[in-house]
This record gives sequence, structure tokens and C-alpha cells, in this order.
Amino acid sequence: MNVLGFDTSTRATAVCVLRSDGEAYERVPAVVDLHEPPAHARELMPAIADLLAQVGLDWPQLDRIGVSRGPGSFTGLRIAAATARGLARAHGTPVRGVSALSALARGLDAPLALPLMDGGRGEVFGALYAGGTEVWEPFSATPAELLSRIEGLEGSPASAGGGSLRLRRMLEACGVRVSHEDSAVHVVRALHVCRLAADGPADPAGALFPLYLREPDARPAR
Repeated sequence: MNVLGFDTSTRATAVCVLRSDGEAYERVPAVVDLHEPPAHARELMPAIADLLAQVGLDWPQLDRIGVSRGPGSFTGLRIAAATARGLARAHGTPVRGVSALSALARGLDAPLALPLMDGGRGEVFGALYAGGTEVWEPFSATPAELLSRIEGLEGSPASAGGGSLRLRRMLEACGVRVSHEDSAVHVVRALHVCRLAADGPADPAGALFPLYLREPDARPAR
């Protein structure tokens, strides 16, 4: 299966084309991109076109589009969902939405994986996976709420993501292993989005909606 996958749930833009022979052509963001101003609208489509050219595939040869539906940045998630729906309708390519947290967890080689994204407002978005199986469904939590969850765990998870970098001191004091701050495990890789998207049925393009865990910051003026 030839799969195009992308993620714009954080400030970074990740894109990958995974060929049916297993060869992957990928744009892996740098960890520093998690702290830079987002540029999804400017970067996403050119990155997709560039990777398709590198891999030598055209749109009719793609079997699926995989997209990270969140949680994450409201603007980034809207851009990802709108792009995936538009491409699916324009080219007749099946699409599948996947969890950004599940993709982040795929980069952790540990029995217990605790991906944590910086959710803003002093909170983190997280989930817990054991052997790739979801144990805690995606949640939004303050540091105190996260600490309460971790204290009830049996075993020491490994953690990655912008949220784990922000809360490193607290997490390590609880026995959670946080990867080095320069490690690529802290970014959502589109390669993992591709693999997750290939594993399961496609979604109706019109039913592809972002995964929001809370209300948006911006509210209509009255």
C-alpha cells in the first residue's frame, strides 16, 4: 500500500510517503520546531509535492492518505483535516485519521508509553499505551492531575513529546523516563501516521473531524 501521511498537530510540520515496498521518504521535524511559530499553511502542500516527486509517485498511485486528527493545536488540526478531505475528494483517495498521541507513542521503545503533548494553558494532552494498546484514552490534564494519574501506575513508563520536555523534572521525580531533549522521539513522525493509517479501514472523507479535548481559546464576540 502506498500511503501519504502528515501531521500538523503541533507547531511542527511532518510529512511522509510510505511505499508499498516499505521504502519511506520522510520530512522529520527538528525538536526546536516545537517551539517555533507554526507555518503549516505555507509548508504542508509544498512538502507533500516534494516528497511525491522524490518517491516517484503520482496521486493515482496513492492507496491511502493518513492524517493526524489530534489532539493538538486547533489551527493545525483544522488545516490537517481540511487538507486531507480536499485531497481525498480531489483524487478519490481513501483517507484515515489517526491519533497524534498514538503516532508519538510509536516512537517509544518501551512496554509502557506515555506520550505527552504541550496543550497550552498550563496543561498537557496525553494517553497511555501498553504494548501499543491504549490504556488511557486521550486526555487533557494539569500537572497536578497528571501526577495523580502517574502515582497510580504499576511500572515506569517512558515519555516523549513537548509536554514531557516541559514537565521533565516532575516526571523524572516520579520515575518516568524522558528522552534527551534533542531526540526525534519528541516530534510526531509522519512515518508512524502512515503505518497507523494503513492498519485499518478508511474513514468516510466527510466524517474526518479533528480530535479536540477542550473548548477553543478564541470565542465569538458578542
